[in-house]
Amino acid sequence: MIHKPIQLINITLSFPHKICFEDFSTSIPYGSRIAIIGRNGSGKSSLLNIIQGILEPKNGDVKQQEDVVIGYVPQLIEEFDSLSGGQRLNEKLTQTLTKDPNMLLLDEPTNHLDMQNRKSLMRMLQSYQGTLIIVSHDLELLRQCIDTIWHIESGKIHVFSGNYDDYKREMQIKRSSIEEELARATRQKKELHQNLMKEQERAKKSDARGEKSIRNHKWPTVTSPEKARRAIESTGKKKKNIRNQREELIDTLAGLQLPEIITPKFSINAKDKDGRNALSVNDGAIGYKGCPTLLKDITLSLTANDRLAILGDNGSGKSTLVKAILNDPIVLKSGDWYLPKIEDIGYLDQHYNTLSPQKSVLEHIQDLRPNWTHAEIRKHLNDFLFRKNEEVQALISTLSGGEKARLTLAQIAAKTPKLLILDEMTNNLDIETRDHVIQVLRNYPGAIIIISHDEDFIKKIGVNSFYDLAKAHPKR
Repeated sequence: MIHKPIQLINITLSFPHKICFEDFSTSIPYGSRIAIIGRNGSGKSSLLNIIQGILEPKNGDVKQQEDVVIGYVPQLIEEFDSLSGGQRLNEKLTQTLTKDPNMLLLDEPTNHLDMQNRKSLMRMLQSYQGTLIIVSHDLELLRQCIDTIWHIESGKIHVFSGNYDDYKREMQIKRSSIEEELARATRQKKELHQNLMKEQERAKKSDARGEKSIRNHKWPTVTSPEKARRAIESTGKKKKNIRNQREELIDTLAGLQLPEIITPKFSINAKDKDGRNALSVNDGAIGYKGCPTLLKDITLSLTANDRLAILGDNGSGKSTLVKAILNDPIVLKSGDWYLPKIEDIGYLDQHYNTLSPQKSVLEHIQDLRPNWTHAEIRKHLNDFLFRKNEEVQALISTLSGGEKARLTLAQIAAKTPKLLILDEMTNNLDIETRDHVIQVLRNYPGAIIIISHDEDFIKKIGVNSFYDLAKAHPKR
């Protein structure tokens, strides 16, 4: 048995524009079950590539035992062109496992998997006897299949023992501690400022009294300069001490960082909602020209405040049903369909197709709200954490997946549609951005249709009805 198949020694990963992490050292015992988490672009996938030796770190060394057999499944699988994303994952994983690896590296393995395939993958991972290292934002996987978390944050890798719930509890304790320290440091900074003002005022009055005493010959002329000098030195030391304490506090406050929170203000109002259903379909059927009918007997309705999840296996027709609702001309429809106007529908997918690669963040909101001033646009983008000039002027082609998700949500908030359709939009989102998305959607004032395999996400955004394509009727 390989007790410590791989050792990482002072590993640093950096690129010309950023440092991902520095000086990470650890040994990976046999049988470890590690999840790597962190923001999009923090270096998670690159760390997997360093571990398996296909990427050289900027600094540091990787030591690997001779009898380590690594199996690797990447996030983007180029093989098996004719298959769906979920089918590609299954094929690639099966192919990898035939090599009998004693270390398995998986990059976002649950993306594109329907619920049944996800459960099958979880069972396989729970029974896997080797060392497991996974990059994932899937909370169910993190809870059921992991005993150690590596969190890449602020240029360091922080190691937590336990599953995701253990990690969240520890992070909550850390957050509470930071909040208390921030409050204490802020109070102390205010007190030091007041003390400095008092000391400056006291010194000013002391100088004035000293000068008056000398003029009135109340102090001997020989000793008066000496007393004045000592008074000045004493005041100077007090001021220096206060300033040193302030600088230490400023450094402390700079190091105490809490996660940022999105606080959107939606443009839709109650008066914008009419009394009719947002959407209804009776005895509907859909398909493609020259192909058999894909779905029939479609009956569903959605009120202005409903949140509906469409369920079904990979390839069951979920995305085709969404295309039909969006009046995509390639989908043939029959039956009775009442649909919103296309301008009253907002559509978000995992590829962020509503964004133009050669336009900037600012231009996307300008296009939606040409009547807004530059200051109003900046304030709106600020609510979605686009704050610096370089962030606001950045082209879409340069944004990470998480940044694209935030901008798409900013578009929705700027000109809020009556119906929002989400198609697997949490794929590839880091946990922090996923939490941002949940914050926004919980406050969204219109109707929502969602396709997602993420049960935790569905629950947290308040889905209150389900349409199961396998059973061809809605359930509540």
